[in-house]
Amino acid sequence: MNIDLTLIPSTFDAVHAGLLATVAGLLVLQILFLSFAFIAMFRRRETVAETKIIEKIVEKPVPTPAPAPVVPTAVVQEAKPEPKPEPARVKPETVVIKEYTPDAALQLLGLLQQEARFIDFTQEDVSKYSDADIGAAARVVHEGCRKVLRQYFEMEPVRTEAEGKRLTLPKGFDAGSIRITGNIVGHAPFTGTLVHRGWKATDVKLPKITEGHDVKVVAPAEVEL
Repeated sequence: MNIDLTLIPSTFDAVHAGLLATVAGLLVLQILFLSFAFIAMFRRRETVAETKIIEKIVEKPVPTPAPAPVVPTAVVQEAKPEPKPEPARVKPETVVIKEYTPDAALQLLGLLQQEARFIDFTQEDVSKYSDADIGAAARVVHEGCRKVLRQYFEMEPVRTEAEGKRLTLPKGFDAGSIRITGNIVGHAPFTGTLVHRGWKATDVKLPKITEGHDVKVVAPAEVEL
């Protein structure tokens, strides 16, 4: 392309100045328009980018919180009523039965026979004797038995009150040493009349038995030569 320099005006008049100003103004306007367009396009890109970011954030699934661990519920068993304790049973007192050898009893029986003819008297049929005869024999037996008791035993009354006196038996009295008779109603204390004072042995002094002596022979047979 060839440019003819002769066509360029050599003088600068008002017309050319106006054209120059118009061209310059248009150029400035074009530059401003392009600047605004560029700025608008840049802002649009930023808006689009922000929109995409927002969409991504919105579309991003919100993580569902993990369910709380299920704590196994303890099986609550129905409380069973505790068994009522059975009332304490009062055990009956164990009765200890003491067994004794008959030696002492046979020895005493032998002493009574020796001193009072006790066995002879009790084994005799007294129905054929008169009261006077029986009374005389009883006197002999009484004296002999009394001698044995005084010699080998120490005796004392269970109660010290006089017979026929009124007395009161407290609760828990010794039923082994006191026997109540008559109309027994209710529980102790009891009030009654002392009929018999009772007896108890405080000491026993039976003679010693020699080895080989047969205590079963309470009265040996007698042979007169």
